[in-house]
Amino acid sequence: MSRREFFNDALFWQGQSVDAQERERLAGHGAAVLWFTGLSGAGKSTLASAVERRLHDLQCRTFVLDGDNLRHGLCSDLGFTAEDRHENIRRASEVAALFVQSGAIVLSALISPFAADRARARRLVPEGRFFEIYCNASVVDCERRDVKGLYRRARSGEVRDFSGISSPYEAPGAPDLVLHTARDSVEQCVEQVLELVLARLGRPQGAQPA
Repeated sequence: MSRREFFNDALFWQGQSVDAQERERLAGHGAAVLWFTGLSGAGKSTLASAVERRLHDLQCRTFVLDGDNLRHGLCSDLGFTAEDRHENIRRASEVAALFVQSGAIVLSALISPFAADRARARRLVPEGRFFEIYCNASVVDCERRDVKGLYRRARSGEVRDFSGISSPYEAPGAPDLVLHTARDSVEQCVEQVLELVLARLGRPQGAQPA
């Protein structure tokens, strides 16, 4: 028996005295994952932050999982090879699922270039609680913005395995919502996300009418 097999045999799932439904009742709203995916520069982090602010103002429990922030800590040991990207999204997905169990609405803003990884993230949470939100902006549009200078560095070869340039990005085939972030304003996109979320989860208890 290997060391890993030994420890796996010694692990047991620990039940909890408070279940997810009780946490949702305390929060006054349903828990969910809003998974923002798209190319670098497509507006994922900007939108996740703006949507969180609106949900917070509606008295929702929220948290943003930003891809760059995760790579400063939880995923700081990972690079950008295909294998490391799979592991990056696996870790982020597990954390998002824990937030859902806690009764929160988690907003994940990650490129998450591979469809299989996003599908796995969806399977980790209850059906109907995962919203794949595609920030649809072309490479040309994102490169025109290039606020971080990453596209320039990718074109020069300084940055390798860059989604949309030297590494593939698999666009969602049937996302819950498509945001045309190069065409519509941040405010317009935020309203579309809120319309989706409130229609699926209901208006939070205790929220003041708009």
